[in-house]
Amino acid sequence: MSTQLYDVIARRRDVRAEFTGEPVPDDVLLRVLDAAHRAPSVGMSQPWDFVLVRDPALRRTFRDHVATERDVFAGSLPPERRETFDRIKVEGICESSLGVVVTHTQSRGGTHVLGRHAIADAGLYSTVLAIQNLWLAATAEGLGVGWVSFYREDFLRDLLGIPEETRPVAWLCFGTVSHLETVPDLERHGWRSRRPLADAIHENTWQMKETDHA
Repeated sequence: MSTQLYDVIARRRDVRAEFTGEPVPDDVLLRVLDAAHRAPSVGMSQPWDFVLVRDPALRRTFRDHVATERDVFAGSLPPERRETFDRIKVEGICESSLGVVVTHTQSRGGTHVLGRHAIADAGLYSTVLAIQNLWLAATAEGLGVGWVSFYREDFLRDLLGIPEETRPVAWLCFGTVSHLETVPDLERHGWRSRRPLADAIHENTWQMKETDHA
């Protein structure tokens, strides 16, 4: 049995501070995007698109918006959590090689998407699978990815001219890195510890676990 895939999964990190800003060769970028584009999708709808954001001005504008949203979240925290959060870097927008904005278009595939009639969000799940493929492929290439979630969707849609019917699901900071941390940032900074696998496994029916309320 090959352990390479499991090794990539274990090494994958949400990167913030380790970007070097060096350019990613075009062939490598296309290889990673091709891996994302090969993700499974409900009804073969492939509802994703990838907006490659290299322009420094656009990136600075988005970074400033994210900083504002970070302050909003910080202001909602009790003092002890605020102290921990203040140590955590939440983005590498301008430090990374480029931004990859992954979008979701629910209407892709038409009205009758095979497999989506009972679960409307199956299309959105497909787009998230594309993001996971991209992330693992980037890790295998020795690159870093950081998912930025401190933003308002309408702001990003307007900034990049994304159509109204298309949802910007993720801004991914993408690019070359000095290294990948051994321990995820949120664990290293004391925000939250990893949940044990045993706590997530249920046999046949749901059993309440002690960590369900944590």
